[in-house]
Amino acid sequence: MADLLDDTAVTARLEELPGWTRDGAEIRRRLKAPSFMAGIEMVAEVARAAEAADHHPDIDIRWRTVTFALTTHSAGGLTARDFDLAGRIEEIAAAHGAE
Repeated sequence: MADLLDDTAVTARLEELPGWTRDGAEIRRRLKAPSFMAGIEMVAEVARAAEAADHHPDIDIRWRTVTFALTTHSAGGLTARDFDLAGRIEEIAAAHGAE
């Protein structure tokens, strides 16, 4: 099981991820894709990355707006795995023109 991060570590990791916010035991990011299909393609690529990492975000799709939420359920909160996947989501979003 992954180790939970304390509040200081969470704050420090969030500083490395502009646009991500903490909401209790999860981190969230809302992105706007240039089109509905670009958003869906972004989600598909995130899904492949999540599957490879065996760490799966909650994903909400509202037309061009996609919200990702991450937490490590098995650890009961935030771990390095959440921030690692958030960083990968940022790379994927940028490649798809999402802001």
